[in-house]
Amino acid sequence: MKKIILLLFAFSLLSCGSYNSINSFYNAHKNDPQVTAIQVPQYLLSLLRHSSGEMNSFMGNVRDIRYIQLSPQTDIEANRISNEINSLVSKNFVDVYRKNNDDIRTLISLREKKDVVKEIIIYKNGAKSNSVFYLNGNFNPQQVRKYVDEGKFDNLTNSVFQQMNINPEVKEKEDKN
Repeated sequence: MKKIILLLFAFSLLSCGSYNSINSFYNAHKNDPQVTAIQVPQYLLSLLRHSSGEMNSFMGNVRDIRYIQLSPQTDIEANRISNEINSLVSKNFVDVYRKNNDDIRTLISLREKKDVVKEIIIYKNGAKSNSVFYLNGNFNPQQVRKYVDEGKFDNLTNSVFQQMNINPEVKEKEDKN
């Protein structure tokens, strides 16, 4: 009986821990109305690595890239998404960049393990759209810092989408007009 209770307790802890992951966020929202959701397959990751020298040096050890653009219909829905992202990055992530301008908010947050950056989340929200760009791999912290300082994450996301021959930022650009 004690073993069963212990197993149930351990299972409940594991299930609660995985609730606040990018995977659960992505799966919870990928079927929402007016959503663009992209998960880059492994064969495309290898093509991205070899598209340029700089791309190869940054993307050399990437295991997962996901992108999701949400179009909340109400302020309540937009706040709920923002709160979900805040909850996600408040556990084991460090905010390395946060910029709040009027209706536009940008957040770059990362999770480290010892001296390696393991996950990077880039969250942007505007008046009518929210986007999350997620990278999982082994990244050099100095190179990540350089990308943050020089604003290269926008170029990185654009390069990824160009290589995939897609343009998910159309809605976001329309919002700025």
